[in-house]
Amino acid sequence: MELIKNEFIEFIKERKSVRSFIYKKIRKEVILDILEAGRWAPSGNNSQPWRVCVVIHPTVKRMLSELTKYGGILEDAYVDLVIFLDLERGYDRTKDIQAIGAFVQNILLGVHAQEDLGAVWIGEILNRKEDVNQIFKFPVEKFELMGVVAIGMIDDAREKARKESRERRPVDKFIDWY
Repeated sequence: MELIKNEFIEFIKERKSVRSFIYKKIRKEVILDILEAGRWAPSGNNSQPWRVCVVIHPTVKRMLSELTKYGGILEDAYVDLVIFLDLERGYDRTKDIQAIGAFVQNILLGVHAQEDLGAVWIGEILNRKEDVNQIFKFPVEKFELMGVVAIGMIDDAREKARKESRERRPVDKFIDWY
């Protein structure tokens, strides 16, 4: 059992944001498996306050890409998951937003579990959330954009060239014992 726990912790540590993709089809079943991982995220009162638009169509991806400085990432990815907080399903704003965070993390781990796939959570697009709602004809009083997860086949060469630091603060730098 200890080995399994250690492997799971290592799996979490190995997950990283991927921003470079090779445009290659991802089977619908794989996308559904990833969303299934998200579905099991905890939420207050089991409200499951998420709504997802699965975007594969190039025209819709282009429309989204025009609303963020990270548009190239959204267009290069095979699929973009546009994630909204369903305000009618929620019951407590803080808990609902925490649930969305858990939902997205489960999705990111679900992607990480797939061979050769990577993903990144784009939050900068929140600056244009009303415009995103218009694309999907979602009323802002019912749905609030929480971010977009771009998913695609990893372009290993471009990712290695990025050489982004993956350092984390040591645990003892952000905890206090009482």
